[in-house]
Amino acid sequence: MSDSHPQSDASRPTGDFSRRTRREFLWEAGAGFTGLALAGLMSADKCRAEESGVGAGAAKFTNPLAPKRPQTTAKARSVIFLFMYGGPSQVDTFDYKPALYPLDGKTIAVKTFGRGGKRNESRVVGPKWGFKQYGQCGKWVSDLFPHLSQCVDDIGFLHSMVADSPIHGSAMLQMNTGKILSGSPCLGSWVNYGLGSVNGNLPGFVVMLDPTGGPISGAKNWTSGYMPASYQATVMRSGNDPILDLHRPEGMDETAQRNILDTLKEFNSDHHATRSDNSQLAARIASYEMAFNMQRHAPEAVDLGRETAATREMYGLNDARTEDFGRRCLLARRLVERGVRFIQLYAGGAHNDDNWDAHGDLVKNHTHHAGRTDRPIAALIQDLKQRGLLESTLIIWGGEFGRQPTAENATGTGRDHNSYGFTMWMAGGGIRGGTSVGETDELGSAAVVDRCHVKNLHATVLTQMGLDPDRLTYFYGGLDQKLVGVEAAEAIRKIIG
Repeated sequence: MSDSHPQSDASRPTGDFSRRTRREFLWEAGAGFTGLALAGLMSADKCRAEESGVGAGAAKFTNPLAPKRPQTTAKARSVIFLFMYGGPSQVDTFDYKPALYPLDGKTIAVKTFGRGGKRNESRVVGPKWGFKQYGQCGKWVSDLFPHLSQCVDDIGFLHSMVADSPIHGSAMLQMNTGKILSGSPCLGSWVNYGLGSVNGNLPGFVVMLDPTGGPISGAKNWTSGYMPASYQATVMRSGNDPILDLHRPEGMDETAQRNILDTLKEFNSDHHATRSDNSQLAARIASYEMAFNMQRHAPEAVDLGRETAATREMYGLNDARTEDFGRRCLLARRLVERGVRFIQLYAGGAHNDDNWDAHGDLVKNHTHHAGRTDRPIAALIQDLKQRGLLESTLIIWGGEFGRQPTAENATGTGRDHNSYGFTMWMAGGGIRGGTSVGETDELGSAAVVDRCHVKNLHATVLTQMGLDPDRLTYFYGGLDQKLVGVEAAEAIRKIIG
């Protein structure tokens, strides 16, 4: 069969599908909606998953995104991961260190390890914003977050996060996949593998990138790794048209498209019958069905025009500075309402000026990025809460690491990378609001109390979703692989309500 596109045949009567080849059907149907990046979305792959989502079951063809029972009691049904790409400075945001202010500009003895290598002394960059106490819990929050500071009683702060790498690429991979090397499934893939999707008309895992571009390493951060492609994320764009090709080709109605798909499925099924181990073909068959369903249901899900003027104002859609991130936060809420299991929003693009990587002008950098995200994030928390969805939606905020209390060079006003101690926070999904777990030293340079590794964060997410971090496995390379690694990983119990 030729690999070239089939030529049109004017003598062939309209609606006569009996003489067309499978490749012709694929080409014609693909003129529109099948251009979606959904080739593996509903893969009917071989996977060693029992109905509970735990590995070591009998290998068989099944719908991997069929809903599965949680392994344990679940506090959350969905996750929204607000990824602050580049590494926000903990001592300028949520980790109040008054001892740093009088040290500004002084060179002191402090061990650091970042992009500039390992050092024993460096020049201190004092915090550039004031802090005030908020909420019944009295949490100290930087002036960078006037809106988010009003939500502290709903937030659990992790001030003692640690990671294994101070370099963006490997640190990003670890925060997303648990490993500093590429090739492993990401957190969203593990959640969908373990629980499946409760909505067959929308993806189970969605990523929304910053309009300035994706993070370093790109799709490796939302890949399904060694799992079937069905568990990888579907990427939605910023702007008014987050999913491409949701409309049918001009001149084709739903009935005609359904006939083409049904006939194409017959051809593919006949072909597949002689190649029962061809999971890629099974995935292709299923992807057309998902795309067809998305044409009917996704337009409503992504239509923010259905929201009230007050809601759009709350998310900052009427302000040029907050409009983009606010749009994505509001879309995340709509997807959660419709059963999407895992949603990741990136704040920060490919270049240093476009993300939180403040090596140079710290004030300019963090003022910009906090200013564009503060109001939408606060609105997301408040909106979910008033709709009764916050307790079933786990929100995560943070970057791949934090920043040092010292400058990278002798004259700069920015900060180098810091994986020894940084801040993340969680809200909803059974998290104890108004709490702070762990501490860094008086300079904010390293975690010294209740150190929380990335794998402990991942274990907490799985636990809240009703998955046992040490029982959720996928057999690959002769081993039962786990997101949290070989050793047992404890959830961060002090932050769980």
